[in-house]
Amino acid sequence: MTDAASLIADLGRRARDAAAGLARMSTSARAAGLRAAAATLRDDEAAILAANAQDMSTAEARGLTVAMLDRLRLDAGRVAAIAAGVEAVATLPDPVGQVIDRTTRPNGLDLCRVRVPIGVIGIVYESRPNVTADAAALCVMAGNAAILRGGSEATHSNAAIHAAMLRGFVDANLPADAVQLVPIADRAAVGAMLGADGSIDLIIPRGGKSLVARVQAEARVPVLAHLDGINHVYVDGSAEPGMARRIVLDAKLRRTGVCGAMETLLIDRAFPDAGGLIAALRDAGCVVRGDGRAQALVPGLPAASAEDWDTEYLDAIVSVAIVDGIAAAMAHIAAHGSHHTDAIVAEDEGVAERFLAGVDSAIVLWNASTQFADGGEFGLGAEIGIATGRLHARGPVALEGLTTYKWIGRGTGQVRG
Repeated sequence: MTDAASLIADLGRRARDAAAGLARMSTSARAAGLRAAAATLRDDEAAILAANAQDMSTAEARGLTVAMLDRLRLDAGRVAAIAAGVEAVATLPDPVGQVIDRTTRPNGLDLCRVRVPIGVIGIVYESRPNVTADAAALCVMAGNAAILRGGSEATHSNAAIHAAMLRGFVDANLPADAVQLVPIADRAAVGAMLGADGSIDLIIPRGGKSLVARVQAEARVPVLAHLDGINHVYVDGSAEPGMARRIVLDAKLRRTGVCGAMETLLIDRAFPDAGGLIAALRDAGCVVRGDGRAQALVPGLPAASAEDWDTEYLDAIVSVAIVDGIAAAMAHIAAHGSHHTDAIVAEDEGVAERFLAGVDSAIVLWNASTQFADGGEFGLGAEIGIATGRLHARGPVALEGLTTYKWIGRGTGQVRG
């Protein structure tokens, strides 16, 4: 057994005990722990920002991309938002103990399905130190213990956030091991978590494509994840041009490094202002690459390659295709999308409903920016990630997605005989 494997096994044993304690605690007790953690995050703002400054200096020296630096950077506003997010989770309805459905069998046996915590959740993530707080808050509120393994680029930030929250948890009498931070940066720790079947019940990766691909390929523990955010906005011929422009610019450029950013723009050939949309993106500083039809509309537009349609840029780059209506748009999304988030801009309700019903993505939007792909915007409080698979949870994963269920039967002496 390697040192990393021994370490993860020990964290897992402690987490299992903490999870059992959390599951027995009341909703109000867990919520009080989160409110206390939010308070200690605010108290420790200076220490958190000083730790983040260390990480930013190292990251800049290592030449991290602009998108990665944006994900890593903290300021007073972002620390305040992290604390507010933790508090918001404390106010959400507690799914634990919720009766999903109930039936009485012909023999009188009363059966119901009840939501229960999953147990021990491992989160492997990169860059974003806010994930430390989001994951901790969501796991604890849903009655789960968490083992967090952040990226080396955010070592000091993650440690400062975890230390602040841990102090709040302990002050509120939550188990000290409810949220544990893996103390080593060795990549072997990730491998040990992926192989910790029996110690960890669910792995959630948040990060770049290589991290998520590794987790999905190597894990012996169930995984909840998305690999890419290749998101589309389709502008129908019926779209109102002003609305289309606002949505397209926001979807691409509000924050280019988030997984909800638009990467491909599809424009109906019947839309009257395709050239204007492309020009608006370029004028806003976006690099635009187009198919042959788009190039014909905008002289000098660089050509989009075959690889562009399957690329998550996470940067101010977008690919544009002119398509023959909704059927062609949906075919393009089916061929190149990642089942994350896709949107239609249209005034024609029939066309919009066809898109909403026919596009097989975790999030499908009508007349709204793809940047709404966020648990907070969905009223879920903080999110632990976006799931694009079809099992257990899909879309923004918050409290309900961190529970499973068990069957409870209440009888009056029934036997099968």
